[in-house]
Amino acid sequence: MKKVLMIAAMMIATLSANAQNELGQITLKPMAGINLATMTKTDDSKMRVGLAAGVEAEYGLAEDLGVSAGVLYSMQGVKGTTDIAGVKIDQTYKLDYINIPILANYYIVKGLAIKAGIQPAFKVTSKAKFEGSYSGSKMSEEENIDGTKGFYLSVPFGLSYEISNVVIDARYNLGVTKAIKDIDSKHSWFTFTLGYKFAL
Repeated sequence: MKKVLMIAAMMIATLSANAQNELGQITLKPMAGINLATMTKTDDSKMRVGLAAGVEAEYGLAEDLGVSAGVLYSMQGVKGTTDIAGVKIDQTYKLDYINIPILANYYIVKGLAIKAGIQPAFKVTSKAKFEGSYSGSKMSEEENIDGTKGFYLSVPFGLSYEISNVVIDARYNLGVTKAIKDIDSKHSWFTFTLGYKFAL
C-alpha cells in the first residue's frame, strides 16, 4: 500500500512539473473558429453558426496557473421558423459582439488546461433577417432589432489543449444578462477555436 501511495505521489509531482506555464511569462495567442449559438426561452429555435476570432494574452502566475484576457469578435444569436398566414418564414437573429474574456487557466498536465472566468461584451450588430417564398416568389428582408442592450455579460468555462504551440480551445458561454430589454432571453453558445501561442 505504501508503494502504491509513493508511486501516486511521484506521478502527481511529475504532472505538476510538466505544467505548461512559466512564472512571469507573457504569451500571445491569435485564434479563430466558430460559434454554435442559440438563446434561451426561444421556441423551435435552431443554432446559428458564426465566426469567433481574435487574440488573447496570458500571464503566468505559477507553473500551473495563468490568467488571460482577450478581444474576440463573436457572431451570436439564434435561428428559427414561423408560419404567417400559411407562409413559412425563416428567421435569423444576428447579434454580434466584441467579447472580452477574462479567464483563470489551470494546467492539469502539460498542455491541458481547464479555464473559467467572466466575459463582458459590447454589441456590434443587432439585425433580424426574414426569408420565405409565396406563390413561387422569394422574399428576403432585414431590419434592426429594437431594444437590444449595448453591454452584455456572460460566464465562459471550458478546456484547451496545446501541442507544439497550436492550441485547440472549447468553451461553453453562459449568458447572465438579458440580450433584449423587454424579453427574458439570454445568449447560450459554444465556441471552438484554433490558435497559435507564442511567448513575447
